[in-house]
Amino acid sequence: MNAAVAIRTGDDRDRAFIVDLGGRTVMDSVSRFRDAIPAMAQVSLERLVDFVYTQPHVILIAEDGSTPQGFLLLLDGMPDEVTLAPQAFVAYMAVEPEARRKGIGAALLAEAERIARERNLPTIAMMVTEENGPALRLYERAGFITERRLMCKPL
Repeated sequence: MNAAVAIRTGDDRDRAFIVDLGGRTVMDSVSRFRDAIPAMAQVSLERLVDFVYTQPHVILIAEDGSTPQGFLLLLDGMPDEVTLAPQAFVAYMAVEPEARRKGIGAALLAEAERIARERNLPTIAMMVTEENGPALRLYERAGFITERRLMCKPL
């Protein structure tokens, strides 16, 4: 990891950065078979951020000096939708495109896991698009496994 990157807890002052970076990377979360309109994906991202801010959550910001390089939105009061067991849930994570592959995503995930353990949450979960190979490799290296799969059929 880049030694200059630090992870801090974010707050409302980070919202503009989250919406900006999230909006610039949101299409990474869209499968190629979906006929997605980027502006609609941006609206969806903004709605997700609005939702996160209304729930028990933790915002993590990765900084290189005083420059934000990435963020992770962690919900810590949202139970698993099937078992209703408590869990931590990564609602969204993004790293500046030019800062990727420098350990920032791994550092954000490690801090999210530390927080989940501290809160005695037995699992940490997320959703990821099957086509997002770099993200999948990062999550697998961090110990995530596939538990469920969303199956879709283009019509």
